[in-house]
Amino acid sequence: MLTLHHLGHSQSERIVWLCEELGVPYELKKYTRDPLTRLSPPELKALHPLGAAPLIEVDGMLLAESAAIVEFILAQYGRGRLQHGSDHPDFASYLYWFHFANGNLQPVMGRSMFVGRCGLAPDHPVQTSVQGRQDKVLALIEARLAQNDYLAGSEFTAADIMSVFSLTTMRLFHPVDLAPYPNILAYLQRIGGRPAYQRAMAKGDPDLTPMLS
Repeated sequence: MLTLHHLGHSQSERIVWLCEELGVPYELKKYTRDPLTRLSPPELKALHPLGAAPLIEVDGMLLAESAAIVEFILAQYGRGRLQHGSDHPDFASYLYWFHFANGNLQPVMGRSMFVGRCGLAPDHPVQTSVQGRQDKVLALIEARLAQNDYLAGSEFTAADIMSVFSLTTMRLFHPVDLAPYPNILAYLQRIGGRPAYQRAMAKGDPDLTPMLS
């Protein structure tokens, strides 16, 4: 049995969702952020030096990093589902958007959040640079979703599971107005209609209304 250590309101929602999509049996152990620091509680830090979430345990093996966990679960339990092999015409797109999530989207959201908390003037060079990068990243996603229902193409894949947190729950920490991006908003509505996504959010973060608009 796979055990998933899940920190509420975090990237570990990806793993709950993936397990629900694949029908992988798992035990969910939930943790709550410290109300003052918003960081992991001591119980989770005791499992990993960085207090990281998500964490999974399988047969005595402990694995962190959401992208690594997604790849592990797909390899062990996926049976080819939610991913494209090298012979698929959208294989390169799948790889690009899978890694874009943690390579560009989440980092730019994080930088924008931290810089925003510094109280810089809107025209400060650092503020304008970070905002400009975020705008470019969101515009790229918007353009992609104007051409395809999902990031890797016409099919829902793990690339979507990797990306949605940054466009939804991350906005609890860093508000972003998605009104200028109608294709992203339509995409989030498609995601929100998926039964597995609904189950995952209800199990992992029952106190949170998914930010799909």
